[in-house]
Amino acid sequence: MRAGSIGGLLLIIWLVLGGVAAYERGYFSDTSDTSCAEFGTIAVTTIAGPLNWMGVNPKITCDLDVPEPSK
Repeated sequence: MRAGSIGGLLLIIWLVLGGVAAYERGYFSDTSDTSCAEFGTIAVTTIAGPLNWMGVNPKITCDLDVPEPSK
């Protein structure tokens, strides 16, 4: 097996484990009101992978200052 194949396989396993951690924390609950912070937290939890079980608890806050549309 080539080194690139092993690296790709490890990356996929890493991200799957991150998705499992996000699922265990209830981040994929069926709510229609998904915010920027919630999406960001799911993303960084998935990227953190197995580190989630070693005490890493990434959270994202989004303070967007979006102007209101004019009428």
